[in-house]
Amino acid sequence: MERIAFKMKLFPGFEQEYKKRHDEIWPELVALLKNAEISDYSIFLDEETNSLFGVLTINDRLLLDSLPQQALIQQWWAYMADIMETNSDHSPASAPLKELFYLP
Repeated sequence: MERIAFKMKLFPGFEQEYKKRHDEIWPELVALLKNAEISDYSIFLDEETNSLFGVLTINDRLLLDSLPQQALIQQWWAYMADIMETNSDHSPASAPLKELFYLP
């Protein structure tokens, strides 16, 4: 198992909308993520900077890497593009975070 952490950026004033959309996450998207063997997935917000910090656990990097080609993932990205920084394909503008400490 591998833990992955990354950061993204939320547009100012959209914290409640971001939370609402994730509280109402599409069941078929949850199933797709679980089928990709993603678990223990959390997203945190730094309210001072509007930075989002995601942490998840995967079993197979290839399954994670295949998700961007899924139509459902692309639909979710387009759905979220109006409230957060994205790339030209609507994927979240994100950067990996390097783990420096872990207490299991």
